[in-house]
Amino acid sequence: MDFTGKSVVITGGATGIGFALAKRIGGAGARIILFEPREDKLAEAVDALGACGVDARAFAGDVTDAAAIEALADFAWAEHGRADAIIANAGVGGVRTEILDTDAAAARALMEVNFWGVWNSVRTFGRRFRDDGLPSAIYATASENGLFNAVRRNGGIYVASKHAVVGLMDTLRNEASPNVEVGVIIPGWVKSEMTRHAAPAMEADAFADRIVPQMEAGQFYLVSHPYNVVRMEERWAEAYAAYARFAPREPGDDAMDVALFVERMRAGG
Repeated sequence: MDFTGKSVVITGGATGIGFALAKRIGGAGARIILFEPREDKLAEAVDALGACGVDARAFAGDVTDAAAIEALADFAWAEHGRADAIIANAGVGGVRTEILDTDAAAARALMEVNFWGVWNSVRTFGRRFRDDGLPSAIYATASENGLFNAVRRNGGIYVASKHAVVGLMDTLRNEASPNVEVGVIIPGWVKSEMTRHAAPAMEADAFADRIVPQMEAGQFYLVSHPYNVVRMEERWAEAYAAYARFAPREPGDDAMDVALFVERMRAGG
């Protein structure tokens, strides 16, 4: 998407990755609307963006509240005539226990933000984009943990939430109307309020400088940390080896491929 003159809504946009994206996209000529629960953080972010020459406004609310997301959309349409893009960026960490010892309420609370918050944002804005038919974009922030397990212990519910976001967005890009671009943001280790021991982590502004040009180019996977390919290759090498040993290709195996079956059904074959 060309962000010049566009209205872009960013959830979790007052700090960290969201704020860095707001600065970078605002610097490209977009009008920014930030959304998160902490009004003091929103006010600080709007002032900071204004000092950079960015047209920024704020609306306070919680992504887990579907009604608040509807109110956010109403605000965007009232302020700017419509929103042109939503970045469903809000997310939390904090559950640092092994799966078998994770408190169920804590796990559900994390999923409420990291998955259902994305769901609420994507669904609310996506329906409006579909209905008005104008050029639009939907982005969601997942994680390298959506492609492999970077947090190999004491982070299973977080990893699961980010896998869920990647799956959601991968399906959405096949369902979205032609007027709607879809992208999934894949941060590696980026300095933010969520990260600990962050000295080696990528600066949020440097991360945004890598991600935004990919948005402008219409990419789906919006990536940043090159070493991630090593971990992805490790994961898929293990999976490929399992198939090679226990379920190798055989004549006619395409008959049980779901995607090919659906294509044939739609073609009437």
